[in-house]
Amino acid sequence: MKIIEFEEVSRVYRSGDHEQRALDHATLSLEEGKFIVVLGPSGAGKSTMLNLLGGLDSPTSGTIRVGGKDISTLSANELADYRAATVGFVFQSYNLIPTLTVLENVALVKDIAPDPLSSHDMLRAVGLEDHIHNFPSELSGGEQQRVSIARALAKNPKILLCDEPTGALDSETGVTVLKLLLSMARDMGKTIIIVTHNQNIAKMADVVVRVKSGRIVSCETQEHPLAAEEVDW
Repeated sequence: MKIIEFEEVSRVYRSGDHEQRALDHATLSLEEGKFIVVLGPSGAGKSTMLNLLGGLDSPTSGTIRVGGKDISTLSANELADYRAATVGFVFQSYNLIPTLTVLENVALVKDIAPDPLSSHDMLRAVGLEDHIHNFPSELSGGEQQRVSIARALAKNPKILLCDEPTGALDSETGVTVLKLLLSMARDMGKTIIIVTHNQNIAKMADVVVRVKSGRIVSCETQEHPLAAEEVDW
């Protein structure tokens, strides 16, 4: 089933007479429950795609459908409802609140998500059940990233959007995080989209989308993606 469809989507930013075409007539179709990597150099348009898909921005032209619903023309309030119900976010910066415990950071989503999952269960899923009363400053970088993943999972989103989720992690911790994200697609049926410039991560993907200069260069299905342990990091 197609969960994401971009049709001739462009995003243009203007400042005075200067025009920057961050995304240029992008057309793309993705199936649900897949581990998808969007690959390209800095400034290629990867994060713009993620922001549009996440409802953090709106296209200048074109149509974006998610689960058959056109999100291109939603109002600000409608986009807020869409973000709460449909998408989760994992960023390179963990965005944890330092004065809240691990459990409290994850439980925050209960205030916005219409059908949240158990915070305790999600922390157990990421291997942090013994750290629920710790504060972010007491955790390693990899542990903080796992808290952010648990928080995103607790929203129970259909789509999880990850912007360079391993960029600040060492290789061992990065592999642990990627294995967790991959299991979410395989075992929980979530659609996982990772934006990165790391070619190695693409070897694990069901689908690799390559972006350059605001254009989608290719969208390839990999019949035999590698496991995280098989990738030469």
